[in-house]
Amino acid sequence: MHITIVYPDTAEPIQAQDSSFLFGSVGRGRGDVALSINGFPVHVAPNGSWLAWIPLPNDSLAHFQIVARAGIGVEQQDTTFVARIAQPYRPPPGVSVWIDTTSFTPTDTLAFPAGEGVRLSVRAAPGARVRLRMEGTKGEVWFVPDTLPGEPAWGVRAFGTDTSAYRLPPAADRYVAWLPATSLCDAIVEAIVGTDTARAIWPLVLDTLDRARPSVVVLNDDTAHTGKTDSLTVGKAVPYGTYNWFFPLGTTSVATARWGSQTRLQLSRGAIAWVNTADVVPLAPGTPPPGGIVGSVRLIAGPRSLVLRVPLPTHVPYKVEEDEKSLTLRLYGVASDVNWMQYGGTDPYVTRLTYAQPASDEVTIMVALAGRVWGYRTRWSGRDLLLEIRRPPVIDPRRPLARRTIVLDPGHPPLGSKGPAGLWEPVATLAVAQQAKTLLERAGATVLLTRTDSTPVELFPRTRFAEEHDADVLVSIHANALPDGVNPFVNNGTSVYYFHPRSVALARALDRGLVGELGIRDLGMGRGDYALVRNPWMPSALTEGLFMMIPEQEAMLLSPEGRLRYARGVVRGIEDFFREMAR
Repeated sequence: MHITIVYPDTAEPIQAQDSSFLFGSVGRGRGDVALSINGFPVHVAPNGSWLAWIPLPNDSLAHFQIVARAGIGVEQQDTTFVARIAQPYRPPPGVSVWIDTTSFTPTDTLAFPAGEGVRLSVRAAPGARVRLRMEGTKGEVWFVPDTLPGEPAWGVRAFGTDTSAYRLPPAADRYVAWLPATSLCDAIVEAIVGTDTARAIWPLVLDTLDRARPSVVVLNDDTAHTGKTDSLTVGKAVPYGTYNWFFPLGTTSVATARWGSQTRLQLSRGAIAWVNTADVVPLAPGTPPPGGIVGSVRLIAGPRSLVLRVPLPTHVPYKVEEDEKSLTLRLYGVASDVNWMQYGGTDPYVTRLTYAQPASDEVTIMVALAGRVWGYRTRWSGRDLLLEIRRPPVIDPRRPLARRTIVLDPGHPPLGSKGPAGLWEPVATLAVAQQAKTLLERAGATVLLTRTDSTPVELFPRTRFAEEHDADVLVSIHANALPDGVNPFVNNGTSVYYFHPRSVALARALDRGLVGELGIRDLGMGRGDYALVRNPWMPSALTEGLFMMIPEQEAMLLSPEGRLRYARGVVRGIEDFFREMAR
């Protein structure tokens, strides 16, 4: 018998306040051990693994007294495990007025045009009058209480299934304000209660930009010319947010604001996107903003795909918007002069082409299809933008997997979670993928794996591999874990994630297949911003069939039978998806 703690890691503090989980082992095959942590009994699985949900002390250190007993007085081992806890700010005792300097939002170097501004947020003593005092004659900005309910931790919001955890009362110590764009550096924030005042420097640098002199930039995420990137710069609706646009190398736009390491692009009068400043290359002063006229377009039909050729004045920003049976190309900063829309031959997959001018500087071109969208990709050809639309495969409903090309991605390494018994996620996912490959090949499919050993493979080479092999679908196989502070006993189960609308049917079929084979609670499917499901050339999904941190589910992944059941769930889901598409 030997007590092993796999998680938490002593190198990083626990990111929770009330309760969190620990897991580990008392020795292989030691299911006879009685285990307790801080006096709380903990179930030990037959293979000796355990998972505990334990209250945390109101302190920066947590001491976990772990006692393991086998038999009556026969064998006993105890140990004390000490972990750090990430501490929120706590007002000093006996102080009537205070400011939480860790709560300042934002704290960065920002730049906005005059006429705009920034929302400020701070935590200070309840009932205080709070203001930001600026040097010179710039005056002051007064805060008002934030009366909205409190926000739960991101992990609870994203992965918790108990909605009662979302309903937090308003915090009496939260204050918000609006700061107009001005030149500002390290202003003083004050909280005033009666005759007492607390002061702190707000670490914010704010500059103003001149709208009359637009800064024209070109996007290049491969400035070192390594050729190892996807040649895309992601655009986000908010700084550091989730991915919403995918701008190819060479896209030109106007930079209108900065927020730390993020730059705001003015795509059109009514649309903005935030990108990584490292991908932004300024053009020569005096370069005019991108824009101009969209000319007549032509659709060229080929045996495997269709190509929409759109003439443009320059490499303007654009976005492809997908519906079940249509693709819409949204072009920013341009106006329409689309006199002709040539089909280049009548094609049964295309029902019609249409265009619209929804705003004075935005043009949309819509390709309506007779069937579902299967995939697309874009590229520049001189000044022309090419939208290549993939034809759906011809599927035999009697043998839906026959002649299909399927790429399976065994999730990780690098990284990957570990279970209580020490099973490493990349080992389990490769074993499942190899089993699924065998089953799919028996049904007539051609199956390729993005990795065949434990050599680390980065994310982009995996999706590029699938596209280069013209995969009909890509499925990434994973085993799940939860962030600190989310109870694994009530929030575990099977889930599947997709990104593009066309992948919803694949995700749903995989979820049903996995739940049917594994018998684990169904957490359902979700849209997730995962790199492995963002390639637009094929339907793709990421499976989280089992939870690595649950001892019984890790045991399934350790056993040949459990791995086979996971593989059968994947195969069943893929087959059901193709059968549905055949109809």
